[in-house]
Amino acid sequence: MEFLYTARGKYDEHNYDNFSWIKYKEWSGINHLNELVSLDGMLNEILVEPDYDNEDDWNFIHTFESSQTGFFTDLDFVFKRLIKKENYNLLTVIIEPTESCENINLKDYEFIGYDLLDQDFSISALTNCGGFDETFLPSELNKKGLLNNFQNAYYIKQQLLENNPHEHHADTNVIAVWRHKTIGNKKNN
Repeated sequence: MEFLYTARGKYDEHNYDNFSWIKYKEWSGINHLNELVSLDGMLNEILVEPDYDNEDDWNFIHTFESSQTGFFTDLDFVFKRLIKKENYNLLTVIIEPTESCENINLKDYEFIGYDLLDQDFSISALTNCGGFDETFLPSELNKKGLLNNFQNAYYIKQQLLENNPHEHHADTNVIAVWRHKTIGNKKNN
């Protein structure tokens, strides 16, 4: 399993742009959220800006079947290309983990759950598709908008595609997510 890195904008009652936190919770039905820590690029924007004209940067940009994932192969590269120096989420991820990640301890990180991103690595089926109530309910997500359990993440991934075979965002990748405990935070969450 390969560990990858990214930095994402925060989305909670204190951090939002156009779509207010209250309106988002009402729209999504995920009323128990205390912060959304999604890999969805529309809700938690990517804060790493590679120089695409710099050939060396391509050594650190992770791609999957010709799609950029928004993840990077080197933590130092993330810091080098970070566009925001405070109040962000520094994340470590594994795409399509082959074993449960809930008990994998990474120094200075906490495991926060599994996201389900579409094949373009842009939209989360869990938090930005208006709901797939035939497959899972908002109450099944944790307080960060993620799934807590490895088996459940893969079960929902399978059911999403079976129940919605023609929906682009229902064909997903399971991604395990850890958040750094202090870097990027105004305070230790």
